[in-house]
Amino acid sequence: MGHQVIIFDISVVRGFWETQVKKYKEIRKKEKERLAQSSLEKIKQEWDFVLECRKKGIPQSAYLKNGFIDTTVKILDKTEKKTQLCKKSTLSDETDKERSKFIFQLSGEHWTELPDSLKEQTHLKEWHICKTQIQTIPAYIALFQELKVLELSNNQITHLPVEIGVLKQLKELNVSFNNLKSIPPELGNCENLEKLDLAGNIELTELPFELSNLKQVTFVDVSTNKFPTIPICILRMSNLHWLDISNNKLKDLPQDIDRLSELQTFLLQKNKLTYLPRALLNMPKLSLLVVSGDDLVEIPTDVCESPTGLKFISLKDNPLETFLYHDTEDNVESERDREQFEKEFMKSYIADIRGRDVPSISGHHSPAAQL
Repeated sequence: MGHQVIIFDISVVRGFWETQVKKYKEIRKKEKERLAQSSLEKIKQEWDFVLECRKKGIPQSAYLKNGFIDTTVKILDKTEKKTQLCKKSTLSDETDKERSKFIFQLSGEHWTELPDSLKEQTHLKEWHICKTQIQTIPAYIALFQELKVLELSNNQITHLPVEIGVLKQLKELNVSFNNLKSIPPELGNCENLEKLDLAGNIELTELPFELSNLKQVTFVDVSTNKFPTIPICILRMSNLHWLDISNNKLKDLPQDIDRLSELQTFLLQKNKLTYLPRALLNMPKLSLLVVSGDDLVEIPTDVCESPTGLKFISLKDNPLETFLYHDTEDNVESERDREQFEKEFMKSYIADIRGRDVPSISGHHSPAAQL
Protein backbone atom coordinates (compact mmCIF):
# COMPACT_ATOMS: atom_id res chain seq x y z
CA MET A 1 0.00 0.00 0.00
CA GLY A 2 1.46 3.40 -1.00
CA HIS A 3 1.54 6.58 1.06
CA GLN A 4 -1.59 8.72 1.11
CA VAL A 5 -0.86 12.20 -0.26
CA ILE A 6 -3.18 15.09 0.57
CA ILE A 7 -3.18 17.94 -1.92
CA PHE A 8 -4.51 21.37 -0.90
CA ASP A 9 -4.39 24.98 -2.05
CA ILE A 10 -1.48 26.74 -0.27
CA SER A 11 -3.13 30.11 -0.90
CA VAL A 12 -5.85 29.21 1.62
CA VAL A 13 -3.26 28.62 4.33
CA ARG A 14 -1.43 31.82 3.39
CA GLY A 15 -4.65 33.83 3.52
CA PHE A 16 -5.55 32.43 6.92
CA TRP A 17 -2.08 33.15 8.29
CA GLU A 18 -2.05 36.72 6.95
CA THR A 19 -5.43 37.34 8.58
CA GLN A 20 -4.14 36.10 11.94
CA VAL A 21 -0.99 38.23 11.65
CA LYS A 22 -3.11 41.29 10.87
CA LYS A 23 -5.30 40.68 13.91
CA TYR A 24 -2.23 40.23 16.09
CA LYS A 25 -0.70 43.49 14.87
CA GLU A 26 -3.96 45.34 15.56
CA ILE A 27 -4.06 43.96 19.11
CA ARG A 28 -0.43 44.95 19.71
CA LYS A 29 -1.12 48.43 18.34
CA LYS A 30 -4.07 48.96 20.67
CA GLU A 31 -2.08 47.70 23.66
CA LYS A 32 0.82 50.00 22.75
CA GLU A 33 -1.56 52.97 22.54
CA ARG A 34 -3.08 52.05 25.93
CA LEU A 35 0.36 51.80 27.55
CA ALA A 36 1.43 55.10 26.04
CA GLN A 37 -1.57 56.77 27.71
CA SER A 38 -0.95 55.06 31.04
CA SER A 39 1.80 55.79 33.52
CA LEU A 40 3.58 52.49 32.84
CA GLU A 41 5.60 53.80 29.91
CA LYS A 42 6.58 56.85 31.91
CA ILE A 43 8.02 54.77 34.77
CA LYS A 44 10.05 52.72 32.27
CA GLN A 45 11.40 55.91 30.65
CA GLU A 46 12.28 57.29 34.08
CA TRP A 47 14.15 54.08 34.95
CA ASP A 48 16.18 54.23 31.72
CA PHE A 49 16.91 57.90 32.46
CA VAL A 50 18.19 57.07 35.97
CA LEU A 51 20.44 54.31 34.60
CA GLU A 52 21.93 56.70 32.06
CA CYS A 53 22.60 59.27 34.78
CA ARG A 54 24.34 56.59 36.88
CA LYS A 55 26.63 55.68 34.00
CA LYS A 56 27.62 59.34 33.56
CA GLY A 57 28.27 59.76 37.29
CA ILE A 58 25.49 62.32 37.78
CA PRO A 59 24.25 62.46 41.42
CA GLN A 60 20.56 62.12 42.29
CA SER A 61 20.33 65.77 43.28
CA ALA A 62 20.85 66.76 39.64
CA TYR A 63 17.73 65.06 38.34
CA LEU A 64 15.40 64.91 41.35
CA LYS A 65 12.84 67.67 41.73
CA ASN A 66 10.82 67.71 44.96
CA GLY A 67 11.64 64.04 45.41
CA PHE A 68 10.52 63.01 41.89
CA ILE A 69 12.55 62.17 38.80
CA ASP A 70 12.68 65.13 36.42
CA THR A 71 13.34 63.72 32.94
CA THR A 72 13.44 67.22 31.44
CA VAL A 73 16.95 67.63 32.85
CA LYS A 74 19.57 67.48 30.09
CA ILE A 75 22.03 64.61 30.60
CA LEU A 76 25.34 66.23 31.51
CA ASP A 77 28.86 65.26 30.53
CA LYS A 78 31.21 64.64 33.44
CA THR A 79 33.28 67.67 32.49
CA GLU A 80 30.21 69.94 32.67
CA LYS A 81 28.70 68.43 35.79
CA LYS A 82 30.27 70.67 38.46
CA THR A 83 29.73 73.88 36.49
CA GLN A 84 26.07 73.08 35.86
CA LEU A 85 25.42 72.21 39.50
CA CYS A 86 27.04 75.47 40.61
CA LYS A 87 24.82 77.48 38.26
CA LYS A 88 21.76 75.66 39.54
CA SER A 89 22.82 76.38 43.11
CA THR A 90 23.20 80.13 42.48
CA LEU A 91 19.67 80.28 41.06
CA SER A 92 18.13 78.76 44.20
CA ASP A 93 15.81 81.15 45.99
CA GLU A 94 16.18 82.15 49.61
CA THR A 95 13.52 79.68 50.75
CA ASP A 96 15.44 76.74 49.33
CA LYS A 97 18.65 77.98 50.90
CA GLU A 98 17.02 78.26 54.29
CA ARG A 99 15.52 74.78 54.03
CA SER A 100 18.81 73.25 52.91
CA LYS A 101 20.39 74.30 56.19
CA PHE A 102 18.33 71.63 57.91
CA ILE A 103 18.86 68.82 55.37
CA PHE A 104 21.82 66.46 55.12
CA GLN A 105 22.28 64.57 51.83
CA LEU A 106 24.82 61.89 51.02
CA SER A 107 25.08 59.43 48.13
CA GLY A 108 27.74 57.53 46.22
CA GLU A 109 29.32 54.11 46.63
CA HIS A 110 32.65 55.60 47.74
CA TRP A 111 31.10 56.43 51.12
CA THR A 112 31.66 53.66 53.66
CA GLU A 113 30.94 55.67 56.80
CA LEU A 114 29.37 59.00 57.74
CA PRO A 115 31.62 62.09 57.79
CA ASP A 116 32.84 63.16 61.24
CA SER A 117 31.48 66.67 60.70
CA LEU A 118 27.91 65.35 60.77
CA LYS A 119 27.86 64.93 64.56
CA GLU A 120 28.26 68.71 64.93
CA GLN A 121 25.10 69.48 62.93
CA THR A 122 22.53 68.50 65.54
CA HIS A 123 20.10 71.14 64.24
CA LEU A 124 19.33 68.98 61.18
CA LYS A 125 15.73 67.90 60.55
CA GLU A 126 16.28 65.50 57.65
CA TRP A 127 18.87 62.89 56.67
CA HIS A 128 18.88 61.61 53.09
CA ILE A 129 21.57 58.92 52.75
CA CYS A 130 21.13 56.72 49.69
CA LYS A 131 23.13 54.32 47.54
CA THR A 132 26.26 54.19 49.69
CA GLN A 133 28.32 51.37 51.20
CA ILE A 134 27.59 52.53 54.76
CA GLN A 135 26.82 49.61 57.10
CA THR A 136 26.15 51.25 60.47
CA ILE A 137 24.34 54.29 61.80
CA PRO A 138 26.26 55.72 64.78
CA ALA A 139 24.79 56.03 68.27
CA TYR A 140 25.24 59.81 68.19
CA ILE A 141 22.05 59.96 66.14
CA ALA A 142 20.42 60.44 69.57
CA LEU A 143 21.74 64.02 69.51
CA PHE A 144 19.48 64.95 66.59
CA GLN A 145 16.35 65.68 68.59
CA GLU A 146 14.76 67.73 65.76
CA LEU A 147 15.05 64.95 63.20
CA LYS A 148 11.77 64.36 61.33
CA VAL A 149 12.84 62.45 58.20
CA LEU A 150 15.35 59.60 58.18
CA GLU A 151 15.82 58.41 54.60
CA LEU A 152 18.37 55.55 54.51
CA SER A 153 17.36 53.53 51.47
CA ASN A 154 19.69 51.47 49.27
CA ASN A 155 22.72 51.23 51.51
CA GLN A 156 24.40 48.28 53.26
CA ILE A 157 23.03 48.92 56.75
CA THR A 158 22.98 45.75 58.87
CA HIS A 159 21.28 47.11 62.00
CA LEU A 160 19.70 50.22 63.47
CA PRO A 161 21.04 51.65 66.76
CA VAL A 162 18.80 51.40 69.82
CA GLU A 163 19.31 55.16 70.26
CA ILE A 164 16.84 55.70 67.42
CA GLY A 165 14.13 55.37 70.06
CA VAL A 166 14.84 58.83 71.51
CA LEU A 167 13.89 60.60 68.25
CA LYS A 168 10.47 61.75 69.43
CA GLN A 169 9.94 64.09 66.45
CA LEU A 170 10.63 61.44 63.81
CA LYS A 171 7.79 61.17 61.27
CA GLU A 172 9.31 59.18 58.39
CA LEU A 173 11.74 56.25 58.49
CA ASN A 174 12.84 54.60 55.27
CA VAL A 175 15.41 51.81 55.60
CA SER A 176 14.35 49.94 52.47
CA PHE A 177 16.75 47.79 50.46
CA ASN A 178 19.44 47.37 53.10
CA ASN A 179 20.70 44.26 54.95
CA LEU A 180 18.60 44.43 58.11
CA LYS A 181 17.78 41.16 59.85
CA SER A 182 16.03 42.69 62.86
CA ILE A 183 14.48 45.93 64.08
CA PRO A 184 15.26 47.34 67.56
CA PRO A 185 12.25 47.34 69.94
CA GLU A 186 13.20 50.91 70.89
CA LEU A 187 11.77 52.10 67.57
CA GLY A 188 8.39 51.71 69.26
CA ASN A 189 9.21 54.81 71.32
CA CYS A 190 9.05 57.04 68.21
CA GLU A 191 5.44 57.86 68.98
CA ASN A 192 5.02 60.45 66.19
CA LEU A 193 6.16 58.15 63.39
CA GLU A 194 3.75 58.25 60.43
CA LYS A 195 5.57 56.39 57.64
CA LEU A 196 7.63 53.19 58.00
CA ASP A 197 9.37 51.60 55.00
CA LEU A 198 11.34 48.38 55.62
CA ALA A 199 10.97 46.88 52.14
CA GLY A 200 13.66 44.81 50.47
CA ASN A 201 15.76 43.69 53.44
CA ILE A 202 15.39 40.08 52.23
CA GLU A 203 16.16 38.35 55.55
CA LEU A 204 13.69 40.24 57.74
CA THR A 205 11.23 37.71 59.24
CA GLU A 206 9.65 39.43 62.24
CA LEU A 207 9.06 42.77 63.95
CA PRO A 208 9.21 43.48 67.70
CA PHE A 209 5.89 43.67 69.54
CA GLU A 210 6.91 47.11 70.88
CA LEU A 211 6.11 48.62 67.48
CA SER A 212 2.47 48.28 68.52
CA ASN A 213 2.96 51.66 70.21
CA LEU A 214 3.19 53.40 66.82
CA LYS A 215 -0.43 54.57 66.76
CA GLN A 216 0.21 57.47 64.35
CA VAL A 217 1.57 55.30 61.53
CA THR A 218 -0.55 55.45 58.38
CA PHE A 219 1.88 53.87 55.86
CA VAL A 220 3.80 50.59 56.28
CA ASP A 221 5.82 48.86 53.55
CA VAL A 222 7.39 45.53 54.54
CA SER A 223 7.38 44.00 51.06
CA THR A 224 10.18 41.84 49.63
CA ASN A 225 11.14 40.26 52.95
CA LYS A 226 10.48 36.83 54.49
CA PHE A 227 7.54 37.35 56.81
CA PRO A 228 5.63 34.06 57.31
CA THR A 229 2.64 35.98 58.68
CA ILE A 230 1.56 39.55 59.32
CA PRO A 231 3.37 40.74 62.48
CA ILE A 232 1.14 41.28 65.51
CA CYS A 233 2.46 44.80 65.96
CA ILE A 234 1.17 45.79 62.51
CA LEU A 235 -2.31 44.50 63.39
CA ARG A 236 -2.24 46.90 66.35
CA MET A 237 -1.40 49.99 64.26
CA SER A 238 -4.97 51.23 64.45
CA ASN A 239 -4.51 54.23 62.15
CA LEU A 240 -2.94 52.31 59.25
CA HIS A 241 -4.16 53.36 55.76
CA TRP A 242 -1.64 51.62 53.48
CA LEU A 243 -0.07 48.18 54.01
CA ASP A 244 2.25 46.56 51.47
CA ILE A 245 3.35 43.08 52.52
CA SER A 246 3.74 41.71 49.00
CA ASN A 247 6.53 39.31 48.01
CA ASN A 248 6.85 37.56 51.39
CA LYS A 249 6.08 34.04 52.66
CA LEU A 250 2.46 34.48 53.71
CA LYS A 251 0.27 31.37 53.46
CA ASP A 252 -2.77 32.82 55.16
CA LEU A 253 -4.12 35.99 56.75
CA PRO A 254 -5.05 36.30 60.43
CA GLN A 255 -8.76 35.98 61.18
CA ASP A 256 -8.61 39.27 63.08
CA ILE A 257 -7.29 41.21 60.07
CA ASP A 258 -10.35 43.45 60.48
CA ARG A 259 -8.60 45.08 63.44
CA LEU A 260 -7.15 47.35 60.75
CA SER A 261 -10.43 49.24 60.45
CA GLU A 262 -8.83 52.31 58.80
CA LEU A 263 -6.96 50.34 56.12
CA GLN A 264 -7.61 51.55 52.56
CA THR A 265 -4.93 49.86 50.42
CA PHE A 266 -3.77 46.27 51.02
CA LEU A 267 -1.07 44.80 48.72
CA LEU A 268 -0.57 41.03 49.03
CA GLN A 269 0.71 39.90 45.63
CA LYS A 270 3.60 37.42 45.32
CA ASN A 271 2.77 35.41 48.44
CA LYS A 272 1.43 31.85 48.82
CA LEU A 273 -2.12 32.62 49.96
CA THR A 274 -4.66 29.85 49.29
CA TYR A 275 -7.72 31.63 50.65
CA LEU A 276 -8.92 34.99 51.94
CA PRO A 277 -10.75 35.31 55.27
CA ARG A 278 -14.27 36.73 55.36
CA ALA A 279 -13.03 39.20 57.96
CA LEU A 280 -11.98 41.37 55.00
CA LEU A 281 -15.68 42.18 54.59
CA ASN A 282 -15.62 43.87 58.00
CA MET A 283 -13.09 46.51 56.88
CA PRO A 284 -15.31 49.44 55.87
CA LYS A 285 -12.60 51.64 54.34
CA LEU A 286 -10.75 48.99 52.33
CA SER A 287 -10.86 50.20 48.70
CA LEU A 288 -8.04 48.27 46.98
CA LEU A 289 -6.97 44.67 47.58
CA VAL A 290 -4.27 43.15 45.34
CA VAL A 291 -3.33 39.45 45.46
CA SER A 292 -1.67 36.87 43.20
CA GLY A 293 -4.28 34.47 41.91
CA ASP A 294 -2.24 31.35 41.16
CA ASP A 295 -2.61 29.71 44.59
CA LEU A 296 -6.02 30.97 45.62
CA VAL A 297 -8.54 28.14 45.89
CA GLU A 298 -11.23 30.07 47.74
CA ILE A 299 -12.39 33.65 47.42
CA PRO A 300 -15.35 34.93 49.48
CA THR A 301 -18.19 35.22 47.00
CA ASP A 302 -19.27 38.62 48.25
CA VAL A 303 -15.78 40.05 48.83
CA CYS A 304 -16.45 42.77 46.30
CA GLU A 305 -20.15 43.28 46.97
CA SER A 306 -19.72 45.40 50.09
CA PRO A 307 -20.90 49.04 49.95
CA THR A 308 -17.29 50.26 50.30
CA GLY A 309 -16.66 49.95 46.54
CA LEU A 310 -13.73 47.59 47.02
CA LYS A 311 -11.60 46.85 43.98
CA PHE A 312 -10.25 43.30 44.16
CA ILE A 313 -7.31 42.73 41.80
CA SER A 314 -6.12 39.17 41.26
CA LEU A 315 -2.84 39.16 39.35
CA LYS A 316 -2.75 35.83 37.54
CA ASP A 317 0.86 36.46 36.54
CA ASN A 318 3.50 38.98 37.46
CA PRO A 319 3.08 41.63 34.70
CA LEU A 320 6.79 42.36 34.75
CA GLU A 321 7.72 38.82 33.81
CA THR A 322 5.44 38.87 30.80
CA PHE A 323 5.92 42.47 29.71
CA LEU A 324 9.12 44.17 30.80
CA TYR A 325 11.84 41.80 31.96
CA HIS A 326 12.86 40.73 28.48
CA ASP A 327 13.41 44.41 27.63
CA THR A 328 15.27 45.38 30.81
CA GLU A 329 17.37 42.29 31.48
CA ASP A 330 20.58 43.94 30.36
CA ASN A 331 19.84 47.26 32.09
CA VAL A 332 19.09 46.07 35.60
CA GLU A 333 22.40 45.96 37.43
CA SER A 334 21.51 43.65 40.32
CA GLU A 335 18.77 41.67 42.01
CA ARG A 336 18.23 44.61 44.35
CA ASP A 337 17.75 46.94 41.38
CA ARG A 338 15.34 44.44 39.87
CA GLU A 339 13.24 44.30 43.03
CA GLN A 340 13.20 48.06 43.37
CA PHE A 341 12.27 48.53 39.72
CA GLU A 342 9.46 46.01 40.13
CA LYS A 343 8.11 47.92 43.12
CA GLU A 344 8.09 51.17 41.16
CA PHE A 345 6.49 49.48 38.20
CA MET A 346 3.80 47.81 40.34
CA LYS A 347 3.03 51.12 42.03
CA SER A 348 2.42 52.67 38.64
CA TYR A 349 0.58 49.57 37.43
CA ILE A 350 -1.83 49.67 40.37
CA ALA A 351 -2.38 53.41 39.90
CA ASP A 352 -3.29 52.66 36.30
CA ILE A 353 -5.72 49.92 37.41
CA ARG A 354 -7.49 52.33 39.76
CA GLY A 355 -8.49 54.48 36.82
CA ARG A 356 -10.35 51.85 34.80
CA ASP A 357 -13.19 49.41 35.31
CA VAL A 358 -12.37 45.98 36.74
CA PRO A 359 -13.83 43.06 34.73
CA SER A 360 -15.12 39.86 36.31
CA ILE A 361 -13.20 36.58 36.16
CA SER A 362 -14.94 34.17 33.84
CA GLY A 363 -16.34 31.25 35.83
CA HIS A 364 -16.11 33.03 39.19
CA HIS A 365 -18.75 34.92 41.09
CA SER A 366 -16.36 37.45 42.56
CA PRO A 367 -15.80 40.56 40.40
CA ALA A 368 -12.02 40.25 40.40
CA ALA A 369 -9.63 41.25 37.68
CA GLN A 370 -7.56 38.49 36.08
CA LEU A 371 -4.60 40.43 34.72
